Amino acid sequence: MEDLRAKRKLKTGTVVSAKMNKTVVVKIERSYRHPQYEKIVTRAKKYYAHNENPDVKEGDLVVIMETRPLSKLKRWRVVEKVGHGKGA
Repeated sequence: MEDLRAKRKLKTGTVVSAKMNKTVVVKIERSYRHPQYEKIVTRAKKYYAHNENPDVKEGDLVVIMETRPLSKLKRWRVVEKVGHGKGA
């Protein structure tokens, strides 16, 4: 049988806040070349992600996956912890 559900988006970023209950804030940075000035520009965006795993801390590198709306701001969930935090 075919998989009818579309492939979900995955993003990798750094946890900047883990103070909420079952929610983390993940910062994802992207770099691109400016079309006119040819300079490399870095932009960042923060995503609220659902997290059932209690060992995810600030500074950890995580993979998040797009999902159905879980609350007003949460549209992503933590799939796995890739690396540990800075200085930890």
